[in-house]
Amino acid sequence: MSATYRDYAKMIDHSLLAPNLTEAELESGCRLAIAYEVASVCIMPYYLRRCTELLAGTDVLPSTTIGFPHGGHRTDVKRQEAERAIDDGGQELDMVVNISQVLSGNWDYVARDIAAVIEVAHAAGRKVKVIFENCFLQDEHKIRLCEICTELGADWVKTSTGFGTGGATLEDLQLMVRHVGPHVQVKAAGGVRDFATLQQVRQIGVTRCGASRTRDILDAARKALGLEPIEFAESSATTGGY
Repeated sequence: MSATYRDYAKMIDHSLLAPNLTEAELESGCRLAIAYEVASVCIMPYYLRRCTELLAGTDVLPSTTIGFPHGGHRTDVKRQEAERAIDDGGQELDMVVNISQVLSGNWDYVARDIAAVIEVAHAAGRKVKVIFENCFLQDEHKIRLCEICTELGADWVKTSTGFGTGGATLEDLQLMVRHVGPHVQVKAAGGVRDFATLQQVRQIGVTRCGASRTRDILDAARKALGLEPIEFAESSATTGGY
């Protein structure tokens, strides 16, 4: 069965994470996400409550980041961030693993750190995407993280923050799809910048993509599917992070 526009749009987490975005640009980005009917808006934590208000009554979900972008926050701070994000209306939380502890091989610490956020989120009926930041890791690290996230019941594993030295690659995505359990989905970030790539990652089993070029990607999808373009006047910069 051929994919529909909605199938593609609901793969997109529209990224509004660049530190230089103004409030006007953040609001415009939320409205763009509504117009294009994406899956979620991933926004700076301080603006999450307003994002939740803007998205109310739509099926676009408000989401934000935890321990972002370096993952080095203390575990109790990540837990508190998750609690606050839930209070502010966040439905999906994108948390960064402690990269230092991953590279040090301290897997018990890594698992406890991830579990702290998952416990808070799942108790509130929210979902968690665990960011690996693959550009700093070897395959053995990525595989072990997939195993830990499967054991802990993470909802997604995610390649990147978009602020590291590299983003999603097809090789990493294929590796992650192979090594997670059936209940864990895979999210690409930092590498899906056009409709052709969105189609390609969909074919290998990726269900979400963090994107700042949402408009370009989905305009191309609509054109390919023979649909009318969406009319939307956006601010000068409504992107950032991927």
